Amino acid sequence: MSGSETASATGHAGRGASLLVAALASAFGVLLLETTSVLATVVSGNDVSRIAAVRAALSIVAFLFITIAVYVSAIVTTNTVATVIAGRTRTIALMRLIGSSAGDQRRAVALDGLKVGLAGAVLGAAAGILLSFAGVRLAFGAGLIPDLGYRLLEPLLALPVVIVVLSTWCAAWVGSRRVLTVSPMQAVGAAQERTLEESARRPGRNAFAIVLMATGVLFLAGGVWAGQVTEYGVLLGLAGGLLSFTGLVLGSHLIMPPMLSLVGRFLGGSAPARLAVANASQHPERSARTTIGLVIGVTLITMFAVAGSTFETMMQPLMDDPVTRAAVSETVSTSLAVISVLVGFSALIAAVGMINNLALSVLQRSREIGLLRALGFTGRQVRAMILAESVQMTVAAVTLGLVLGVAYGWAAAQSLFGSVTHAGLVAPSIPWLLVTLCVVGTAVLTVGATILPARRAVSLAPIAALAAG
Repeated sequence: MSGSETASATGHAGRGASLLVAALASAFGVLLLETTSVLATVVSGNDVSRIAAVRAALSIVAFLFITIAVYVSAIVTTNTVATVIAGRTRTIALMRLIGSSAGDQRRAVALDGLKVGLAGAVLGAAAGILLSFAGVRLAFGAGLIPDLGYRLLEPLLALPVVIVVLSTWCAAWVGSRRVLTVSPMQAVGAAQERTLEESARRPGRNAFAIVLMATGVLFLAGGVWAGQVTEYGVLLGLAGGLLSFTGLVLGSHLIMPPMLSLVGRFLGGSAPARLAVANASQHPERSARTTIGLVIGVTLITMFAVAGSTFETMMQPLMDDPVTRAAVSETVSTSLAVISVLVGFSALIAAVGMINNLALSVLQRSREIGLLRALGFTGRQVRAMILAESVQMTVAAVTLGLVLGVAYGWAAAQSLFGSVTHAGLVAPSIPWLLVTLCVVGTAVLTVGATILPARRAVSLAPIAALAAG
């Protein structure tokens, strides 16, 4: 595979993943709004005035989950574009050599992001509408809902489409900022990633990330405190969660290397394991982009599970009647099941980004893998190295996601239900079965995602791989 073919394959893979992410986010938004409309009609019957009131209340919850999905898709798209740009360094530098400016190259990437976002959003919306019609017909046929005048086509459905298009466009613009640092002299090189030292020498971004994280933590603490008085403390907590996690994403190139190095100590002393540790630690931005999707997915699932379980714990002192306690426990379990399905869409978007970045990372390293093969590494050793990297990043990402999920879930429960239960600050309650399933599922997903790209990389002859880039 030549350098141009590698760049082309990387670009097509990145474009396909961004299209899928945009479609998933748009379909999720449309389905939520359609479900909200159907539920409002069922609850209110044919009373038009009540339908409007119930729909408004349900829409608040719907837009909360739409916001989460769009936030996740924006991060995934930004990381995908950044990964693609890193793989196309030489192509971009060649364009600079023949007269194209960095601004022209970046605008081309942003325009491509706009087209992908538009196509994905429209396809996702169409799929969401079709699924809604099919779902209503099936539910009516099964006798689950009455035969009422359901409005499944309304102007409000354009909102998630517009939001997804704009967020994908902005994410492509932000992810393409690396274009501005590519010089024409890099036309003689291959795919290039910043080293650990280069990533640390970015004082502006690093300071901004630290400020966001600190501000977010303060807002979270304020939400917990306010939540003991009013349920609106959750608004402070929501702002704190978004700010702190955004800061963590921006500063992940500073956070992940120490964690990866710590995990790498347990991989053993074989040559593939040592190379895996060195690769993950010396290229922090690549490692951070690959793992952040996994961190998001684990954080979301753990957060909602811990929030529900902690709320149930907070309610225990107020329930002397075993029947009441069982009823509340059943309500919490049902709510968690519904929320898990909703959160699952966001986790799916994050998983798509993680799998894509893993595949792109291996694809871009054809030349490095060819050099290892030329120096005597066997195909088995190369696969072992890639697997070790995946295990290393999985353990680090899952650990960080679990810690964040427990912290955010506890803060959410305290800020939302503290004023209702008057139970004061209680320790977070962790549903260990769900956490175990989450850990096992993410581990299988991550390891499975490396099999095909690793096989593809090893199948290249060393000479052909050395010529790539």
